[in-house]
Amino acid sequence: MTDEPKIMLTIFLKHDQSQNIDSIQGTLAERAWWERFPPEGCEIVSWTVAMGLGQIVTLRLPPHLLNKVNIEIERSAWGVFSTEFFPTYDFVPVRERLTREWKAKREEKAS
Repeated sequence: MTDEPKIMLTIFLKHDQSQNIDSIQGTLAERAWWERFPPEGCEIVSWTVAMGLGQIVTLRLPPHLLNKVNIEIERSAWGVFSTEFFPTYDFVPVRERLTREWKAKREEKAS
């Protein structure tokens, strides 16, 4: 593992509801979606299905791979999904720090 900076990217892959699952899976297979996405060097943080919406994918990747993610979405997913992209970050460590600081201030006031 390198110390290269990483970003997180959440992608909404909204299902095209004019297509059924067989059509969607057939198109993804024709385009080698499962082999091509995400590109090498990207880590899948989470990949969930939201019924009625589609799939929500969060990747961790070096910034220089952002263009490759975009190209693979354009190459393989367009026509199957509409897409939205959101830069994201892991809030758990921030929340833990804020909770510790809040508790320390509360204890300080109490003494």
